[in-house]
Amino acid sequence: MPNPANQERSALAGSVALLLALPALLFALITWQVVADGPLVRLDERLSRVLVNPDRCSELLADLGNIQVAVPVLAVALGYVAVRHRRAGADRWWLPVAAAALLLALIPALVVPLKALMARPGTPAEPPGTGYYPSGHTATAAVAYGTATLLLVPLLRTALARRALTTLCVALVLGASYGLVRRGYHWPLDVVASWCLCAVLLSSLWLFVKTVTKPGGSQPPGP
Repeated sequence: MPNPANQERSALAGSVALLLALPALLFALITWQVVADGPLVRLDERLSRVLVNPDRCSELLADLGNIQVAVPVLAVALGYVAVRHRRAGADRWWLPVAAAALLLALIPALVVPLKALMARPGTPAEPPGTGYYPSGHTATAAVAYGTATLLLVPLLRTALARRALTTLCVALVLGASYGLVRRGYHWPLDVVASWCLCAVLLSSLWLFVKTVTKPGGSQPPGP
């Protein structure tokens, strides 16, 4: 007779493989196209010419990916999560918060060398230069807002609140991404590549948090 626990582990393993493999493969494909100056790059450039229209609104949206904006939001969320877990007497309450902070610190460690290695020129709206692939602002927004959402959602009491927070997170990341492309700070593929990279990072954080908060691990306060 099949063991339900084994079936659940197998299903989780399959989900993990998809969560990590699909965005990683897409990131590798986009990177290869940028290196080889392939058809995706030419399509990317044509799309950028259609989308770029610098204005004040696009600048404000792009600013959502600034460190000065995204990091304080994450810091407040991590502080709240840490207080809630500690007050609930959770074992190793600090682990998810520490992992989230480490994840944000990984962004420059990953993106800066990639920018230097790829040396992709910017759009015509930007001064001559290289180092635009992948988008660091997109990665900062995705990891900061995404991490805050991953840790806060389990603490919310209603499904409506959880959906509202998730919707807000998606809106912030998409808004920053749109602003970066619309203003001409980045090519669309720079942004999409950062989405893929951050999908791998956020999935890894989700798996870690799921592991340390399972029975026998760190118990956060439930809804």
